[in-house]
Amino acid sequence: MSATNRILAGSPGDCCFAAFKHEGTPVGSKISIADIPTYFVEPRKSNDNGCRQYPEAERVLIFFADIWGPFYQSNMLLQDFFAQNGFTVPGIDYFLGDWVYMHEDGSGFNRVKWGQGKVKTANEVLPKWWEAVKVRFGDLLFVGLSSLSGYCFGAPYTMELSADPVVAAAAVAHPTYLNEDRFWKMSKPLMLSCAETDHTFPLPNRRIAQDILIECKIQYYFQIFSGVNYGFASRGDLSIPDACWAREQSVQGIKMWFHRFLDERSRVTKEKL
Repeated sequence: MSATNRILAGSPGDCCFAAFKHEGTPVGSKISIADIPTYFVEPRKSNDNGCRQYPEAERVLIFFADIWGPFYQSNMLLQDFFAQNGFTVPGIDYFLGDWVYMHEDGSGFNRVKWGQGKVKTANEVLPKWWEAVKVRFGDLLFVGLSSLSGYCFGAPYTMELSADPVVAAAAVAHPTYLNEDRFWKMSKPLMLSCAETDHTFPLPNRRIAQDILIECKIQYYFQIFSGVNYGFASRGDLSIPDACWAREQSVQGIKMWFHRFLDERSRVTKEKL
């Protein structure tokens, strides 16, 4: 392991505070897990003929949102997409309702102070939420049918909790707050969905991260999209062809990445029974 612990993905910058609200009608609901607000959406159980649409749907995807929170419309639609493709999705609101867009007027808003406070809040509430999730979805999680997806602010929590035995794979999109140690400590397959233009996680740092994953013999997959900026995977401007295509390929890629490893874990589990 390297003697250094350089920052590879930095703290949120100006690009993190810009967003486009995607069109659609979210279908999930707001619930409470460990007294923490949570966006929750389940797979569609049957099609119009009454047949189950996803026979292998008993799998959980944990959604860690960016600073816009799990109840921002674009993020709700992302979670709905995963549910439409066979996942039960709980998305924790580790901001406790104090999302960045609550401060859109910018009057007296100190981004750095706000961000530091949100990190502290998330660090406090996430452990008890995670333990409650494992109790609530225990029968699904403990056969390994779970995965973690973290966008921006959610990336370090995704990588940290991926060490839990119940997790089969992880994915992050345009991450923040990642030091080298996060990559050295990875033990599960990791997908990274990234923008070519990203001052938070720039090319030289992505190459360092890749070198670490190679040395640690971790299965990994980098998506690098040209013509898009940081934030494309969750809140990009879909009127721009490159951004629209990249967002679609990112979410499709994450879906396929998770199903791949969940299918493998499910098969091994069944063989042991």
